[in-house]
Amino acid sequence: MNFVWFLLIGICAGWLAGQFVKGGGFGLVGDLVVGVIGALIGGAVFGLLGITAGGLIGSLVSATVGAVLLLVVLRAIKRGA
Repeated sequence: MNFVWFLLIGICAGWLAGQFVKGGGFGLVGDLVVGVIGALIGGAVFGLLGITAGGLIGSLVSATVGAVLLLVVLRAIKRGA
């Protein structure tokens, strides 16, 4: 059941990140990939900063922050290439 929640949070976080960063969402699979990778990045960044994000809302915030960071970096690389 935890895996299902992880996927649902990943989809939501990817969609939210697409809304925050210019350009919109990437479809269900794209949002899932961005959200899951963002969750890993967000967890690492929050851990380095000593911030704990517990519960459903904390996980969503952490994953969204990581996904936004991922999209910003990817778009910067895309513009530079």
